[in-house]
Amino acid sequence: MISNNNLKSLYKDILKIRIVEEGISDRYSEQEMRCPIHLSIGQEAIAVGVCKNLNDKDQIVSNHRCHAHYIAKGGDINKMINEFYGNSDGCTGGRGGSMHLFDQNKGVLSSVPIVSSAIPLGVGAGFYFKYNKQNNVAVIFLGDAAIEEGVFYESLNYAKILSLPILFVCENNLFSCFTDIKERQPKNLIKKISKTFDIKTSFLDGNDTINIFNKTKKIISEIKKNKQPQFILLDTFRMFEHCGPNKDDYLNYRNPKLIKKWDKNCPLKKMEKLLISKKILSLKQISDIKDKYKVKIDNIFKKCRKKKFKGPNLKEIKLYA
Repeated sequence: MISNNNLKSLYKDILKIRIVEEGISDRYSEQEMRCPIHLSIGQEAIAVGVCKNLNDKDQIVSNHRCHAHYIAKGGDINKMINEFYGNSDGCTGGRGGSMHLFDQNKGVLSSVPIVSSAIPLGVGAGFYFKYNKQNNVAVIFLGDAAIEEGVFYESLNYAKILSLPILFVCENNLFSCFTDIKERQPKNLIKKISKTFDIKTSFLDGNDTINIFNKTKKIISEIKKNKQPQFILLDTFRMFEHCGPNKDDYLNYRNPKLIKKWDKNCPLKKMEKLLISKKILSLKQISDIKDKYKVKIDNIFKKCRKKKFKGPNLKEIKLYA
């Protein structure tokens, strides 16, 4: 049974991610964030539900759509936004931009935009834990298109053969850029893959924050105990365009009915409805929390934007040993 405090904490993490990304969307047209951005609006439940069960020593790797993972794992938002503006105070010294986020102190090992390229890095983290007999888990966040690259299969095979403590988290948002999964893959291909490698697999609603939290809590505990990889497939949906700050209805590659359907299944709206129904938070309290976060995050954007631009920090950034 999940506690009221945990429910509120999960909600606040989703809200924080949503407000940060809406802030990016609102400001991107100012042409001062000179890096491509890929927003996770609509997909936040996965990052929060999984990362809430991790500690700072557990490692995650992410992809081009990495903001939610970074924030959910406890990454420094101030450093993240500085990174968007190319400031030397950014989490990669202003050199990487939106798609190259990491936070050594919080276990954000890497974010790499090339499809599937972060997966072997996560496998390496799992191998490191096994080699050094550390009771930690490596979590690999990947999209549905990542399974179309050979390195994904190699990584599953390697993780299984060596019994590595790895959780593969596939966020299936149904589209790779502008192409429907139905046009890219045989039906239910993702569901069949893990069975081929004899890896324990779970199928979850990617917008059900509480179920994701409860299930991954059990899964991560099993991985740390049994030292065997597991795979989770979560169906979800991004509400904004593949790359950029806008809703993309005008491109007409996604059925408006599909967008409306997933909008009703918004993880933020679902959490607010639940908290109100359980009388954990009132409408007024939710409004106050939103206002507080908006002011705090707005101030971060203002400070980062006003900062005298010095360019990126070209000194070497110390990565993990």
